[in-house]
Amino acid sequence: MDVKSMVNGYRDELLSRLGKLVAINSEMGTPAADAPFGEGPKKALLCALDMMAEDGFRTADVDHYAGYAEMGEGEEQIGIIGHLDIVPAHKEDGWDTDPFVMTEKDGVLYGRGVSDDKGAVVAAMIAMKVLRDMNVPLNKRVRLIMGTNEEKGSACLAHYVEKEGSCDYGFTPDGEFPGVHGEKGMVGAVYRSKLTGIRAIKGGTAGNVVCPKCTVKVDKATFSRKKLEDYFNNNNIEFAVEEEENGIVITVTGTAAHASTPELGVNAISWLFSGLKEAGYQDPFVDFYCSHIGLNTDGEGLGCKCEDEFGALTLNAGVIGMHDGIVEGTIDIRFPVTMNARKVTGLMKERLSDEGGEVEILRTVEPLYFSPESPLVTSLLGAYQEVTGDYETMPMTIGGGTYAKMIENTIAFGCAFPGRDYHIHNANEWVTVDELLLQAEIYVNAILRLLNI
Repeated sequence: MDVKSMVNGYRDELLSRLGKLVAINSEMGTPAADAPFGEGPKKALLCALDMMAEDGFRTADVDHYAGYAEMGEGEEQIGIIGHLDIVPAHKEDGWDTDPFVMTEKDGVLYGRGVSDDKGAVVAAMIAMKVLRDMNVPLNKRVRLIMGTNEEKGSACLAHYVEKEGSCDYGFTPDGEFPGVHGEKGMVGAVYRSKLTGIRAIKGGTAGNVVCPKCTVKVDKATFSRKKLEDYFNNNNIEFAVEEEENGIVITVTGTAAHASTPELGVNAISWLFSGLKEAGYQDPFVDFYCSHIGLNTDGEGLGCKCEDEFGALTLNAGVIGMHDGIVEGTIDIRFPVTMNARKVTGLMKERLSDEGGEVEILRTVEPLYFSPESPLVTSLLGAYQEVTGDYETMPMTIGGGTYAKMIENTIAFGCAFPGRDYHIHNANEWVTVDELLLQAEIYVNAILRLLNI
């Protein structure tokens, strides 16, 4: 019997397991002594571990932060690192079905986590069962590691690595096929200023999201309303201007996008300040923002515009607010995979402040990079190609970050197939049953190849 037939033989079990996991609302909850990320993530972890223990795999619960199921022997370890936590889901947010009841329609599964990342975890479970059925000699240990806090900072995997160490060869099925050999580095910063005439301002939902809406209040007779309206209309920017007794309120509505691809969004903060400046509003902070950030998303205003053969630096201004007369906002920079944080922050050194404001760097994260010719990347690529017949799509680099940054010798591999939008983090998250089975088949092939490195 070939691998595809063996995988397909577990179709009903795959659906049963995924249905049970989807039914658990495993978004981060209130931490407790025996539930570091709340009861939901803990419940999902225990459920998954019970499934694998019933199959006869060696299992362990690592302080309810993460857990694993293991097979094979040897000093070297192959890691498959997935997560069981989810982002929030509410029926009223546009779901056509109950997000916590896995629903199948014409071979398509709907529910929170069917793709990100519960579906991939179950596909990996099936892959391990098929591998065991094949009676392949295992000269390395194969370990399915399941985390519970990936969506909120990955403290789960940090704790796991501290207790259990890394793996020798690994992949996290929480990215894209045929593999992500590079993940950009990150610089997190804030800008602030007290030298402003702005009365109030609020905008954005998160630092890693392009600001979709921003509202500011300024004094009357401080800018040309006609110039402001003409500027926004000429650039197809949605806006509203309301006159109140003690000032004028301006609201700009943009388009959200992930901070790793800010060019795909319309940043309401940037267009608002650009419009005010164009309308003659004289303000040190607005000047500072427009010169240091502005409408560009390439970091040119902060002196850090750069790129390598795999991609360019991106910059996003995500959230802004005002407290005690000080305006403050967030900056999210993703820099090229072959550079380092020290070089990027060095480029910014001369542009971090002027008379209108300042930028403070809060944190940096180094990039992840594996050569496309490395044994790990070529092995996983070969597994994908053999199963799918797709020899055109090549491993990529991304602006986002995965578990791979936190555990050695690992890249993202799957779960998304090229050109597919599974509505991850949105309403009506979906995946096809056939794609989950195909994932499992690819993972079997991938493990076989990693055993031979």
